[in-house]
Amino acid sequence: MRNSARVALVASALNVATVVSGCGTSNSASDSNVSATNNHSTAKSETGGSASINTDVKTGTNKGTLVLYAAEGYDAAMGAAFEKKTGIKVEVHDDSTGPLITDAESQASNPHWDVIWFDGDSSAQAMDNQGLLLQGWTPNDVNNYTALGQSLIAKDKSYYPTGVTGMGAIGYDPKVTPESDLPKTLNDLLEPQWKNAIAMNDPAISGPTYPLVAGVVQQMASVASGERFFTQLKKNGLYVYDTNSVSINALLTGKVKLAIVQDSALMNDEASGDPIAIDYLQSGTYTLPSVIAIDKQAPDMAAAKEFVEFALSQEGQKVMINPKVAGADAYLTPVIKGVSATPLATSSRKNVNWVRVDPITAAMQKNSLETWFHDNITY
Repeated sequence: MRNSARVALVASALNVATVVSGCGTSNSASDSNVSATNNHSTAKSETGGSASINTDVKTGTNKGTLVLYAAEGYDAAMGAAFEKKTGIKVEVHDDSTGPLITDAESQASNPHWDVIWFDGDSSAQAMDNQGLLLQGWTPNDVNNYTALGQSLIAKDKSYYPTGVTGMGAIGYDPKVTPESDLPKTLNDLLEPQWKNAIAMNDPAISGPTYPLVAGVVQQMASVASGERFFTQLKKNGLYVYDTNSVSINALLTGKVKLAIVQDSALMNDEASGDPIAIDYLQSGTYTLPSVIAIDKQAPDMAAAKEFVEFALSQEGQKVMINPKVAGADAYLTPVIKGVSATPLATSSRKNVNWVRVDPITAAMQKNSLETWFHDNITY
């Protein structure tokens, strides 16, 4: 999701002030920008790993600091809303999903983050497989989940879904490509008419793209068949870019005719007036849950649990579905009862054939598939 430069939020219970460092924008697609700096570990290391203190001026009680690693367009707004509600100071570190996870994993023995939030349950499962995530904890408001939400909870309760978007949607310019010409299946993308005409993202940088790769492998029934598909797609002139915004720009500038990306990013551009329409392959679109998890050694465990519960509340969800603060990531399908998707998200996804990517299998294959894709497809 959104991956702008580092965002730091510092506030007291009476005054919320947001400090933004870098060049991100809340209206960008989920993974639109890669942070220019990657020094997140300094947030707590200067105090020996202990949380900094935020004193509630009304009660005089001490409240800890929550360090949130996130790749969501609404993460800064959610941090501010949580701060205002609870008086707990929030430091938001926003980056592309891939670099964000790498940074968190590098701190395995001495973590400086409490909560991590990004798109893709397979990536969360991979972190869980490394023993990095808190397991076996159930939020108080878990009963707020819809049936879809319940189906996406990790079996060991190490991560929880906060919304769903679609991976593998097709963006196109209807003035250039008639709807009747659009591909219907994965294999249709290999046809000569799409030579040098398709763009997608690099899964090593754009975290939401890995479920597309894993989903293709799953549908093709073997790693070898999935790799063969991408090899053929590359031979047909596939362009691979870092993130949603670059792939979509290739579409808008006429370099390609199809951009295969996260559907919420396409909705955001459509809503802004760009000449973009969205289509979904009849062979399926991959369910992409945004997931939230707690470090098993979270420096501020109590604040981390409280934040997750806020993200699963109707109050928190309503922040997330507001395009004015969440940008592209607002166009999600909610997984909490009593919360409705934006009209654009509802109408766009009405005829989608959803394919659930098995996160356990995808997590086991993640490192090898990303390495293979980098070595054989990206370059």
